[in-house]
Amino acid sequence: MNYNIKASSISNKDAVIKINQSTIDFGTTKNTAETLPNPAELFLSAFAACLLKNVERFSGMMKFSFTKAFVEVNATRLENPPRMDNLTYKLTIYSSDEKLNTSLLKKNIEKFGTIYNTVNLSCSISGTINTIDEI
Repeated sequence: MNYNIKASSISNKDAVIKINQSTIDFGTTKNTAETLPNPAELFLSAFAACLLKNVERFSGMMKFSFTKAFVEVNATRLENPPRMDNLTYKLTIYSSDEKLNTSLLKKNIEKFGTIYNTVNLSCSISGTINTIDEI
């Protein structure tokens, strides 16, 4: 598979990424540092999207149902050289399905997640998967 995105910026203004039929604004100036995502946050967002996509993917393969999933991702920016490290995540899946094996799901995400494995080559990752029963 090959992927393609397009991004552009205007001097002293912010930038935009075009992906398929979606547009994502992101900050490149101090004026929007508190309102638009920055490149580091977009990086973490791609990691989060990978986790959530794999919850959906493996729910079919592992035959479990869930109503929603939520993930929080944190990382530390190191200075020399500038890079991300110590990425942690907490994935919460809302499900009361007994077929949901969170240990196996975690192993599958770690083995088959494209973004997960790309990030894992350059930075430490640790995380948890929790469930919340829905009645």
